[in-house]
Amino acid sequence: MIQFRVGDAIVYHKPKSSFCPGPRAKQVFPLEHGEEYHYVVDKFWKVTRVHSDGTIEVTTRTGKKHQLEASDPNIRKADIFHHFVHRKRFPRLSDPKLRH
Repeated sequence: MIQFRVGDAIVYHKPKSSFCPGPRAKQVFPLEHGEEYHYVVDKFWKVTRVHSDGTIEVTTRTGKKHQLEASDPNIRKADIFHHFVHRKRFPRLSDPKLRH
């Protein structure tokens, strides 16, 4: 299991379904009757709390908070490539709206 610390940047591969995938959709494939699509969208979040029960609290760029299981296979730490290419999509913890 990956160990997370407060301030770690993560990439969360969020699974979604809809009639019209957006431009950032990856791994797009039609569902059974072809009317809807299943796909994955990468979300770029920061860890704001690590809980002893195996969950982490993450914050989005807009200040929303989510609780995730640290063992979730859709989470991975952001590497240097993601930091460089997607730097504007990660939240800045120094932003006042992201503080507790």
